[in-house]
Amino acid sequence: MSRITDMPPAWDERTQLVTFLDYARDTARAKCEGVSAENARKALLPGSPLMTMSGVINHLRWVEYHWFQVVFLGEEDRGPWTDEDPDREMRIAVDFPLTQLLDEYAEQSARYRELVAVTDLDTRAKGTVRDGLHVDLRWILLHLTEETARHNGHLDILREMLDGTTGS
Repeated sequence: MSRITDMPPAWDERTQLVTFLDYARDTARAKCEGVSAENARKALLPGSPLMTMSGVINHLRWVEYHWFQVVFLGEEDRGPWTDEDPDREMRIAVDFPLTQLLDEYAEQSARYRELVAVTDLDTRAKGTVRDGLHVDLRWILLHLTEETARHNGHLDILREMLDGTTGS
């Protein structure tokens, strides 16, 4: 797997926050290096039939979409989920090549990186979270880092179960 770093090139708050989110994103992509299309679609955990490597990557992509586009920018939610199928992004992921999902995730991350670069961290979201609060951009970055890091643990487990690969 590729070696990536969580050491920021500068010590200001924005650089540190973005570096850790990028580190988590890069780790997710690194976990997928060399995974076959077939293996990316395998659900290995009996109690989690949607937990595939493709499903996790697609979930991460759509989670970022939700927090940046829907919550922060206040745009209409055009995500793949529905009230009847709230985990649809994980279910439909197996219909796409992992390489496509990774490319879309990387392209989207680049767009959000640009948004973050020009937006004050104290800027409040136009949309609200469950309790009606308008979180700020700083909170969204912290939340996405936590979310991505947590799912990297799932990718660790899946990868080891698929082919024995561990590390980074």
